[in-house]
Amino acid sequence: MPKHRLSRKNRYIALAATSAVVVVGGAGFAAQSSIAAPAWPTQKTYTGRAFDACTAPSLTAMKAWKKDAYYGGVAVYIGGKNRGCAQPNLTRSWVKSIDTSGWRVIPLYVGAQPPCQKSANKERFTAASAASVGARNAKDAIAKASALGMKAGSPIYLNMESYDTADKVCNDATLTYVRSFTKTLRAKTYRAGLYGFSSSSAKAIATAKDRTDLPGNLWYALWNGQETTTKDWPWNPKLYTDHSRGHQYKANSKETRGGHTITIDRNSWDAPVAIIG
Repeated sequence: MPKHRLSRKNRYIALAATSAVVVVGGAGFAAQSSIAAPAWPTQKTYTGRAFDACTAPSLTAMKAWKKDAYYGGVAVYIGGKNRGCAQPNLTRSWVKSIDTSGWRVIPLYVGAQPPCQKSANKERFTAASAASVGARNAKDAIAKASALGMKAGSPIYLNMESYDTADKVCNDATLTYVRSFTKTLRAKTYRAGLYGFSSSSAKAIATAKDRTDLPGNLWYALWNGQETTTKDWPWNPKLYTDHSRGHQYKANSKETRGGHTITIDRNSWDAPVAIIG
């Protein structure tokens, strides 16, 4: 696994610790809709293949991959103290250029991680600080997205790595953090999403009984090689419908397209993407 969010070693330690088209879209499940009010900007949704790479590729590579036409979406790591790679290519002009060329951009923010997570992290929250850190991280994510030209109405996907969901204190703190992050985004009319593992962090969101202030879009990592957001959906089929799901189905895929080789993760996508100004 490339050093996308945590280091490759630490990411697998964290995972092992847990055991393991553009359309106008709208809500998901009623209680966790990504649309908070009718006045929000129209949601921009992409349905198709997407990839994420630790470092945003060069414009030359992106143009070559676009000509290949296999992928139509690209996820980029816009910020967060736990972001695993430097981003020398990720600028406002880069975002504008790839959007103009037809790419659909998916913003990821690597926020603070749970107190019980086994990996080394530069930023963690505690049960006492979860709400305040969640709000602070969300404000930073909005600032980073805005600086890159991603307008209000865009989604920001919070990257939550694997942790022990059986640890009730830790899980409750994580849900508090996620709710605070989500609520703060929505106050500024940015849509909330979460990237996590189907065995832990995504599962915690999908199975939470209290749906208040949970993200309206869920991007689940389930490395089974199945390019789908429906056939292998592990939870209530009424959750996250109507263009609210992403599925990371393969990790660490080294691919060459148009003469440019990039190590990526593969995703099947049917969810909101950034609105570029």
